[in-house]
Amino acid sequence: MRERLSAVLRNTAARLGGSLDAIAGAAAGSAGAAAERRATADSIEEVLLEADVGVAATERILAGIDAEGAAAGGPPLRERVQREMLRILSALPPSPPVAANPRVVLVVGVNGTGKTTTVAKLAALLRREGRQPLICAADTFRAAAIEQLAAWARRAGVDMVKARAGGDPAAIVYDAIDAARARGRDVVIVDTAGRLHTRSDLMAELDKIRRVASRAVAGAPHDVLLALDATVGQNGLVQARQFLERAGVNGIVLTKVDGTARGGIAVAIACELGLPIRYVGIGEALEDLLPFAPDAYVDALFTQSW
Repeated sequence: MRERLSAVLRNTAARLGGSLDAIAGAAAGSAGAAAERRATADSIEEVLLEADVGVAATERILAGIDAEGAAAGGPPLRERVQREMLRILSALPPSPPVAANPRVVLVVGVNGTGKTTTVAKLAALLRREGRQPLICAADTFRAAAIEQLAAWARRAGVDMVKARAGGDPAAIVYDAIDAARARGRDVVIVDTAGRLHTRSDLMAELDKIRRVASRAVAGAPHDVLLALDATVGQNGLVQARQFLERAGVNGIVLTKVDGTARGGIAVAIACELGLPIRYVGIGEALEDLLPFAPDAYVDALFTQSW
């Protein structure tokens, strides 16, 4: 996992690690006056913001490294920044255990985030882990989305329940849960229609899906995962806040990490939203969805892979 993450985050690592090392070298040659320490902090802030770490997380990191750096013989700058990032990412709760069978997972988000392919990749990942997933195609607004997901499901070797275009998404979810029970499947992964938080009709539809799922299985949906495109940076946080308020999101899937040179967005998400990142998408293949591990991710942000 570390090697694969390092490969896709190599551009971020080259910028982040190289810039911090340069700042540390310049600071070591200075007299240590207050003005020079302020200039060093400003330089670190600029580097972190360029990596999409975000304002709130950057302030926390600067406060943490200042406290550590005050001690004589403190650890190197790169190591101090790395530690603070890991503290932020590790402070979030893991996914709670769910006794319900089947476990119901909704995947939500706007169009273009890789939501539909994430559903198939998640099903393939769970299958490799020994689970028995079933995919529910509840995006009934786009016939192309249903066919796309059906093709991915076949590649993953996973059953799929679908409806005709224009059908009732909530009814499809109910049918999928029934089918999962009948076929001995222990996870239902629901692909929902891409939607903007400003579309009140689509958000109301999502509310209905959640209500119907809860009637079919106690506590469902057990996971509401928001697919966020890593390449859109801080704009993704705006989307996430709205979905958090309206859709009960309790986890993030960070997609297209391989397409960004600013992998620090994961730290911003953890700090500003308080939501755990459950998975990261690092490519287009079925195998390119990884469970999120804070230590591996932070290591990759600082490990240059050539």
